[in-house]
Amino acid sequence: MKEKLLIGLDFGSDSVRAVLLNQRGENLATAVSSYRRWSEKLYCNAAENCFRQHPLDYIESMTQVLTQVLENQDKNAVAGIGVDTTGSTPCAVDENGVPLALSEEFASNPNAMFVLWKDHTAVEEARLINQAAKKSEIDYTMYSGGCYSAEWFWAKYLHILRVDEKVRKACHGFVEHCDWIVALLANSKVKAGRCAAGHKALWHESWGGLPPEEFLVSIDPLLAGRRAELYTETFTADVPIGNLSKEWAEKLDLSTDVVIAGGAFDCHMGAVGASIKENELIKVIGTSTCDIMTASSLTECIPGICGQVDGSVLPGMIGLEAGQSAFGDIFTWFKNLISYGSEVSIEKLSSEAEKLPDNDIISLDYLNGRRTPDANQYLTGAIFNLNLGSSAPMIFKSLVESVAFGAKRIADRFIESGVPITQVTAIGGVASKSKFVMQTCADIMGMPIRVAASEQTCAVGAAMFAAVASGVYSDINTAMREMNSGYKTEYFPNAAKREFYQQKYLRYLKLAKLWEDEVMSNVQ
Repeated sequence: MKEKLLIGLDFGSDSVRAVLLNQRGENLATAVSSYRRWSEKLYCNAAENCFRQHPLDYIESMTQVLTQVLENQDKNAVAGIGVDTTGSTPCAVDENGVPLALSEEFASNPNAMFVLWKDHTAVEEARLINQAAKKSEIDYTMYSGGCYSAEWFWAKYLHILRVDEKVRKACHGFVEHCDWIVALLANSKVKAGRCAAGHKALWHESWGGLPPEEFLVSIDPLLAGRRAELYTETFTADVPIGNLSKEWAEKLDLSTDVVIAGGAFDCHMGAVGASIKENELIKVIGTSTCDIMTASSLTECIPGICGQVDGSVLPGMIGLEAGQSAFGDIFTWFKNLISYGSEVSIEKLSSEAEKLPDNDIISLDYLNGRRTPDANQYLTGAIFNLNLGSSAPMIFKSLVESVAFGAKRIADRFIESGVPITQVTAIGGVASKSKFVMQTCADIMGMPIRVAASEQTCAVGAAMFAAVASGVYSDINTAMREMNSGYKTEYFPNAAKREFYQQKYLRYLKLAKLWEDEVMSNVQ
């Protein structure tokens, strides 16, 4: 029988990546395309935590990478395409489900574009949602850690409705990137993915899907009628959305028999690409982090995480999500801060920091707020214990330690909530490229950390779901077993640093609490 080929598309913060795999998981081709408008810093204002992306960036870059990976390949052997995206990254759409920014009227309006996951313009709206949830007879945030974030669906939706009357009048729904892009490829109606709906939009079967109309209106009357424009049913990513549309089939020289799998978030599919097992913590480490686990059952809700959703990672398993709002972004910020046009690289900073003795500088990793545990986008970063002898490598080392402390805090929350961690696996750009960062994480977390072999693990996970949706494999566990790429290295904690880092971690927690109290005392 002719071997089938699968495509995985991974829409990251800065670019889209595509992999072409055979059904044994061997990588036949990889392509990456940066978003043009995003790279030109259009429609963004970092000082205001405003980050928007134009849908044309997604379409143009996707077309480019698909064309590249299919070049000189047997296109007739392609069975399916799977897609993951960052999230929550939603957009206002018209009555046909088309992003408003694709119309002439809204082509240059950031409020009509996709609101990137790290956009924090909706902090006030998140506060209102949390306030309403605590007053409600049912706390609709209970399966989302009990704390709604400015990074998520309803906060962003309400913010757009409040700040832009023209968009509000033209808007007939708000759609996640991962749900829209698969509908675009299949030319089908949007089907809500379980992953995005459960983790970011407060969807849960126990209250009939999305929160009821009366709860949403209690947050703000502008949400009246908006629930009815959305969905009640959700789908796991192994369920086909449809077949490749005639338009896209002609554009890519593919058959309309190609199956489009359901969409999900990058980190959840990355966990699948790393062949996640129960009680294994998958750390997706890039500009931010996303920490993924699965559990066969839970007796209680875990406080302060980004959700526990049946089927968001693996069908039939509860998917658990946590993460940090900034990780690699912090290193890039510091490099840019000290460079002033000169040649300063993160690699050089890492090399110099690695040689330094331990010091007392402590940083807080909240430069883009805190995602988990206990979401709080009002928080800001801080650096303590500086003096006239503090050097750039010393500060950089403290920043690396800070993100590792944040990672430990997340792991501790899982363990304290009755979810044991038997294995830690890292994927993503930072995990693949920075030995210093990964060794520091292993030392501070006190756990071995292995690194997945593939540098495109999220796209690999998307391709695995494509294999199931298209019938190449019967279920995702079989696809993970047959298409797994393995691991390339493992970092072990240095026992000699255990006591030092344990004491420094306790100081980090104390300073974090003091700083949070100070910041929140000024929030009205």
